[in-house]
Amino acid sequence: MLVDAKMIAVVTGIPGTGKTTVANKAMDLLRKEGIDYEMVTYGTVMIEIAKSKGIVGNRDDMRKLDSETQRMIQELAAENIAGMEGNILVDTHCTIKTPRGYLPGLPEWVLRKLKPDAVILIEATPKEISTRRGCDKSRSRDDESVEWIALHQEMNRNISAAYSVFTGATVKVIQNPQGKIEEAAEAMAEVLR
Repeated sequence: MLVDAKMIAVVTGIPGTGKTTVANKAMDLLRKEGIDYEMVTYGTVMIEIAKSKGIVGNRDDMRKLDSETQRMIQELAAENIAGMEGNILVDTHCTIKTPRGYLPGLPEWVLRKLKPDAVILIEATPKEISTRRGCDKSRSRDDESVEWIALHQEMNRNISAAYSVFTGATVKVIQNPQGKIEEAAEAMAEVLR
């Protein structure tokens, strides 16, 4: 079955869940059925906009911007993505862990412009995530306990429910246990069909 109307879906998951791997496999499955998605990383769109306006020179400069400028760039990124042709899979953070608490990755002003149809959370057990992070030497990640990983995933679920309230988007939680990538990808493809 082909998607008749444009779909915007958000995929998220804390580092170590296998989000990108699941998303890529799901898109491969859909391509074989004639359904195409473009994966867009929200943060990359923000940086491209900020660079084009001469606001930042690199990714690290983004963190130094005042909140009003950040908000403007977030809104422009949402408008940019919403205006793209075809089916879009937005790769972003559901929540951002800060010293003061968790921030929504997609604040209300972004959601109202982006208007996603679905929010997909990729999860794994906190112990699996901890193990995966420990084995991934290509990244520099915060050392979090299994309990903090569980809390972060719980916060993502809660924030996703709030996203749904603002947009009417469905929320799907997909488990990605070790060795079950095909099942997780099929579950994601089902949402995107």
